[in-house]
Amino acid sequence: MLRSTDPIDWQTFSIEDADLEFLSAYLLEHETPLGPEALAMQLIVQRITNPRPQPKDGAQEKAYLPKDTYAAGDKVYFPALKNIGGQVAAVRPAATIGAASFDVIQVRMEDGSTREFAANLAQHVLNDPPKQEASTVDALSEAKQHAKDIVPVMVEALQASPEFVYIAGRWFPKALIVDVDPGQLNVAEAILDMAGGGPLPTNQLLGEVELPDGLNPKLAEFSLDLALQDDARFDEVGSTGEVSWFLRRLEPEAVQKLPLYLQYTPVGFDPSPLTEDMRDLVRSLDDELSFHDLLDDNAPELVEVALIFPHWRVGTLPLTPKMAKLFPSAIESPRVRFTFVDEKSGESFPGWVVRTERYIYGLLGWLQKRGLMPGSLIRLRRGEQPGQIIVSSETHRSSKEWVRTALVGADGGVVYATLKQQVNGAFDERMMLFLPGELAAVDAIWEKRASQPGNLESIVAQTLQELSKLSLQGNVHAAEIYSAVNLTLRCPPGRILAELAGNPRYEHVGHLHFRAAEAE
Repeated sequence: MLRSTDPIDWQTFSIEDADLEFLSAYLLEHETPLGPEALAMQLIVQRITNPRPQPKDGAQEKAYLPKDTYAAGDKVYFPALKNIGGQVAAVRPAATIGAASFDVIQVRMEDGSTREFAANLAQHVLNDPPKQEASTVDALSEAKQHAKDIVPVMVEALQASPEFVYIAGRWFPKALIVDVDPGQLNVAEAILDMAGGGPLPTNQLLGEVELPDGLNPKLAEFSLDLALQDDARFDEVGSTGEVSWFLRRLEPEAVQKLPLYLQYTPVGFDPSPLTEDMRDLVRSLDDELSFHDLLDDNAPELVEVALIFPHWRVGTLPLTPKMAKLFPSAIESPRVRFTFVDEKSGESFPGWVVRTERYIYGLLGWLQKRGLMPGSLIRLRRGEQPGQIIVSSETHRSSKEWVRTALVGADGGVVYATLKQQVNGAFDERMMLFLPGELAAVDAIWEKRASQPGNLESIVAQTLQELSKLSLQGNVHAAEIYSAVNLTLRCPPGRILAELAGNPRYEHVGHLHFRAAEAE
């Protein structure tokens, strides 16, 4: 049983009705929506500086003082014994000679033991215990230290309560929410429509959506946010700490729906044949299908990436741990709108982080304008302004290079040749795939695969066979196979390496090179 003077274990903290009542009253009084951590801090300060009343479970429990009188059945706890409690079982007069009389109480303690204590004793040091009042400064210090510890259990209680509403990382009592009618939402839609879909912050929409006069601005903003969130026409696309709205119908199709070229059906495979060198290669290739945890505090501020064909074809980037640190993110919004800026021209154009599917969209026009190909090296870094990403491609040292060229027949067959081609930017030699002419034949392969998935084993075998013709020894690097396989089938490098390393039809000849095993 928790008592008013007990130290609180925030790791095992539980939310009670009185806590929710306090949070509701606090938000009502201040009329300002707050995020989970800010609310948790207020709750901790409240718990420390304003101890809760005794639980309503029968007789009142009180702190033991020798001067007080007690009766059988009284509940009592002992501050001098680390607040252990018990129930008075019996009371008897003390046997005293030549001294003031007092009582002895027999107490069954919470730990199962039975102990005796003096009562009705006027003179005793424990009758005047030192007062222990928590200062606001100490409470704030503890709140800062432990707010994150209680956030999960507090949020769970807020979600279960019908008294609270949540939007864009903030909580507020439902009782204060202002109604936003359909006409006002239509005005918001018209404003966003005139802005090309958005994004626009809530306070800019409020300038035209007329809510009742005299409202607290933060209350008005939160009320409009909630109404927009509940309307399927609107999409919240702001990064963490910001709320911005976009018209869903004007978002690019490749943002609303996973593009065909990025679609992959996960298939279990045995990773045990992969050597440490192969695992290092998987990490260095930085494929979004290889990662599920997008947190990496050590990610660099400048990222260089060589795009495989699927990302090049639709103008996307993989959202991997390195990219996740560089690009804006959000707590809940599945899509985050930001701005690309061309480092050389200063031209800006929209970009989107699609968090749920782990890709970044918006580079297709830029790639085409620069004349880049799969395997071209792209550099990315943060801009000086929030929400800006600077993109660049290093100018190549010469106009023509001997590069791996993919030739796709009308029947979907792919052959490779090393040909001299016009190259417009620096590239990764192992990842580069030059695609001359129209892409209709390649697109046809992907459209067919949408209904008839390709067989990875046969595609790996055909790819290695074709690429081996470009090498005198017949050896092909795993990165080259990964890049070429993804020309016609989306597949992460780990699964391809598992096929190469675990299938006896292939021989690993060292340094991540493979070749077809010789028939016995």
